[in-house]
Amino acid sequence: MRIKALLAAFAVLAGLGAGGVRAQPPIVIKFSHVVAPDTPKGQAAERFRVLAEQLTHGRVRVEVYPNSQLYKDKEELEALQLGAVQMLAPSLAKFAPLGVKEFEAFDLPYVFPTKAALYAVTEGPIGKSLLQKLESKGITGLAYWDNGFKVMSANRPLHTPADFRGLRMRIQGSKVLEAQMRALGAIPEVLAFSDVYPALQAHIVDGTENPPSNMYTQKMHDVQKYVTVSNHGYLGYAVIVNKKFWDGLPRDIREELEQAMREATAFEKTIAQRDNDAALEAIRKTGKTKIHTLTPQEQAEWRQVLLPVQKQVEGRIGKDLIDAINRTTARVTAPMTARAW
Repeated sequence: MRIKALLAAFAVLAGLGAGGVRAQPPIVIKFSHVVAPDTPKGQAAERFRVLAEQLTHGRVRVEVYPNSQLYKDKEELEALQLGAVQMLAPSLAKFAPLGVKEFEAFDLPYVFPTKAALYAVTEGPIGKSLLQKLESKGITGLAYWDNGFKVMSANRPLHTPADFRGLRMRIQGSKVLEAQMRALGAIPEVLAFSDVYPALQAHIVDGTENPPSNMYTQKMHDVQKYVTVSNHGYLGYAVIVNKKFWDGLPRDIREELEQAMREATAFEKTIAQRDNDAALEAIRKTGKTKIHTLTPQEQAEWRQVLLPVQKQVEGRIGKDLIDAINRTTARVTAPMTARAW
């Protein structure tokens, strides 16, 4: 009996932390996203997981769920607001259905001529003010992550705007992207990201737009014969958390997680362009997809057709915001070249 009593006492003590206080279970952060683990976003989410657990000394456990394992595009924001997940990194256009239509400014074609121009917006007053608009929706914005500048793909060459006529082009839900495709003469089709490959394979849609890393990791090049390096638009993300959850964290843990996010964000920005360049080269090497880079003359024609989209969507996004973005980018933009992207 004495031995049993000693064993029972030992078991109790083993569950106690310093000072005789029972050790608390780790705080769990479910981080859901819709892309593959080897994309820039997927790698950054994993980097954040490692950093968060290290910096909090195990007081936080981050569970990363890639590839729409938990929720698709249209479901994940509601899940965050309900507290079913704590962290997401949705594309910026996803905030418009919540009533924050200003984020669709990031979908404007040819609005960011260089990465420096982009960062002047996301890291400056404009980017911060946009994230603050999410607070009333029960969401706290932590950081902007890159995916990169987009290419166009289809099963016929896309060299001029006339080549888009009649094509059913997949887009994510965005009125700006709808206007963009209609300006090119295409028919926009809104599909969840996880549905794009099967839709292309079944010829439900004819083509799509994506940064190369998304295209390659989802194997879209297997069902798209042509890619045009147009760099016409940007795809980025906002890393967000459930506000109630975030505000309820102990201050020291929140500060450690903010540090983890800063480091993960810096890492993400260093790999995004590298991974897109590598993905484009990998697509080229498969021999399945012919890649065309717009000539300066072709790009000028695309810009002429697409820039009027800014005027068309002023009533949705706000003329003042579009003007502020254009002023900001103009201050930092050197003459654009193909490599400026």
